[in-house]
Amino acid sequence: MPLTMRTVKQSRRTHGTFWRVARLFAIALAVVLLLPYLIVPFYRFVDPVSTLMLWRWVTGAPVVRTVVPLERIAPALPATVIASEDGQFCTHRGVDLREILSAIEDADDLTDVRGGSTITQQTAKNLFLWGGRSYLRKALELPLALWINLVLPKRRVMEIYLNIVEWGPSGQFGAEAAARFAFAKPAGDLTGEEAAMLAAILPNPQRRSARLPGPAVRRLAALYEARAQRVNVSCLRANR
Repeated sequence: MPLTMRTVKQSRRTHGTFWRVARLFAIALAVVLLLPYLIVPFYRFVDPVSTLMLWRWVTGAPVVRTVVPLERIAPALPATVIASEDGQFCTHRGVDLREILSAIEDADDLTDVRGGSTITQQTAKNLFLWGGRSYLRKALELPLALWINLVLPKRRVMEIYLNIVEWGPSGQFGAEAAARFAFAKPAGDLTGEEAAMLAAILPNPQRRSARLPGPAVRRLAALYEARAQRVNVSCLRANR
């Protein structure tokens, strides 16, 4: 009988310990999930870094970045980025459902879905999440993009995106580092053609080069430069 009582007490202690650990884990998970939502409002005034930049710092890899305000970036660059990445940037609410549904319809399988991500979604991913394709990342990315769009002006979202996106093969991040690496000039002096070259390499700056553009990059750049003349950039005006 004493042995049985001892076993019961041990079982209760084990059960209690399990639930305490489970509660602590749940609290920690909630904090991790909620933290980005608490941080985003401060990005109205604070210049953030991306998770990839943090990872490169931790691993000792180089990071080259100079933060510049949007007014010191040639207007052609945000225009061509909108033309290439997110034509409805100024009108959607952080997520473009039509583009997502179109990307799903065009894919043979859900794992093959590409495109559909807005600049706001890419900003959310760069700030708080990780690269690659996964259902979990998308599930976290969508509400974050809606929240970013709610608490930050479009102009500020674009400014953050242009200052954190990876834009070179050796740790170049942001428009200023990209312009200096590819064209040896500041981002404010970019021509329309040069801006379009940078927009053309955004999907994969490790394999595509604006410094030594191949035929495919040149074709894309020409397309984006032409599109940029027609895109809506009203949300980027300084009084917005």
